[in-house]
Amino acid sequence: MLKVEEQQPVEFSSALTAKFDEIVKRYPEGRQKSALLPILHEVQAELGWLSTDAMNKVAAYLDIQDIEVYEVASFYTMYFLKPQGKYMLEVCRTGPCCLVGAEKLMSHIENRLGVKENEVTPDGLFSWRGVECLAACGYGPVLQIGPEYTFYENLDEDKVDKLIEDLRRK
Repeated sequence: MLKVEEQQPVEFSSALTAKFDEIVKRYPEGRQKSALLPILHEVQAELGWLSTDAMNKVAAYLDIQDIEVYEVASFYTMYFLKPQGKYMLEVCRTGPCCLVGAEKLMSHIENRLGVKENEVTPDGLFSWRGVECLAACGYGPVLQIGPEYTFYENLDEDKVDKLIEDLRRK
């Protein structure tokens, strides 16, 4: 697994830069910075996370300052600033879900996967984290699994174990 300390130089594929060009065309002349979020999504989809080098190359492409990309990427939780597992399990950790077992579920996931929050399993398949409200307060505890962001509700330990096993078999 690639570690943050082992960042390798990033070269965007011609297909990816063609997507960048397509995205930038959606915005008025001189407003290419408006394309930043969708371009970051494309980079993360291809590379799995946003390394400093990748963010610097996005800044150069958009002709903006590196810090402008860092500010956006570090503000939004949907962008990963370090390598993640192939599947990201995101558990709602706000009040209503906690009242019905979200904290117990997060502890179970940590024990089941053998990694702490935001770490990657040795096989590179899984990471997990607690997130803010997933807007399903009446169906908690809930989690979503990226990169597809499939949504699961009314969870317990057995249901989570089944989800993990199903993902391992994919």
